[in-house]
Amino acid sequence: MHIVQILLPLYDQRSKRYERSAFDNIVQELSERFGGATLYARAPATGLWKETSGQTQRDDIVVCEVMVETLDAQWWAGYRHSLERTFGQEELIVRSHECRRL
Repeated sequence: MHIVQILLPLYDQRSKRYERSAFDNIVQELSERFGGATLYARAPATGLWKETSGQTQRDDIVVCEVMVETLDAQWWAGYRHSLERTFGQEELIVRSHECRRL
């Protein structure tokens, strides 16, 4: 089993907050495909990273999480590209963690 996490920006490139419906649509789509999804949106996380120029960047994000039996990396890569276009991002992080039910 795997947990797939999608880190989504809360704001667009002009610092305008995305509508809640944009995130709800993703959760709905993933729920239909995989049988469930969770959106962590109540307390957005803040991420910092350094660009190659040395400048520190900041992002406020929400996390969408899905549990899948098998990991189809090719499908997830295509889905990530689709979300990058939807959110106007150069790159979004989609990551997976192997897990087991206890």
